[in-house]
Amino acid sequence: MNKQRGFSLLEILIAFSILALSIGILLKIFSAGVNSAGVAEEYTAAVQIAESLLARTGVEAPLQPYETTGLENDKYHWRLSVSPFQFTAGNLDTTALTATLFKVKVTVNWGDGDADDRLVELITLKLANKEL
Repeated sequence: MNKQRGFSLLEILIAFSILALSIGILLKIFSAGVNSAGVAEEYTAAVQIAESLLARTGVEAPLQPYETTGLENDKYHWRLSVSPFQFTAGNLDTTALTATLFKVKVTVNWGDGDADDRLVELITLKLANKEL
């Protein structure tokens, strides 16, 4: 009686093929997750830069219309613009107001200069004392 125990060559080849396919799929899933985490980290940094610029505007110097640009961490290009904000209210006399509204807009972009550049834009209104 010659009973063989073990797997045939065909069974081993099929098992290795399934294993190779599974490992390939898992590696693709993990690399996509790592890539997504990197992009999320970049967006977080860009939002922090924009929020910091918004918070400083009107604190370090009085609000007035201007525009400025800069570079942060050798990667994030930002543009800050402050402009008067005109609103229309039905029966409100805007000349009697003691404050002025300014629109503050911060744009932060990064990338390698092609169409795939990423962008974060934050806009807010700030109130300043009107110059008498």
